[in-house]
Amino acid sequence: MRKISWCKCQDRGIRIIESNDNLSREYFSNAEESMKVLRSIWNTQSMMWLATTKYYIEYFAVYSILMKIGVKCEIHDCTISLSDFLEREGILEKGTAALLENDKGLRIDNQYYLKNRPVDVDMGKMSGFLLSIRQSLEKLNPNRIKELRKKIESL
Repeated sequence: MRKISWCKCQDRGIRIIESNDNLSREYFSNAEESMKVLRSIWNTQSMMWLATTKYYIEYFAVYSILMKIGVKCEIHDCTISLSDFLEREGILEKGTAALLENDKGLRIDNQYYLKNRPVDVDMGKMSGFLLSIRQSLEKLNPNRIKELRKKIESL
């Protein structure tokens, strides 16, 4: 939780904002659109684009939950820390933060350092991930959102 405290002190770190259903839907839509892109580039086997697209599918999906709760965060490591918090709160499936952390590293290696590391893409698992996020979004009611916001503020 120290990481979340640090993130709250950063200029582009964690900020509590108004809950925004429209932005939440837009981010989730971006995740779904990125899934279509992933399918279209699958045959190219471009490790750079597979890693980048896979990561952003996951990132946009998780960010859609943050928008629904009313949390803005422009530092990816801080978003991952929030994912860990949301796992413990039962909002995200266990392992989501680790998945984001791993795929962020893979994206950085392949996109910026041109390492061409293999990217494990399981379309079924990716679809399941998006489905679990959609289900989490549907379960978030105003009382739960208020409770989560208070907990984040107190960290």
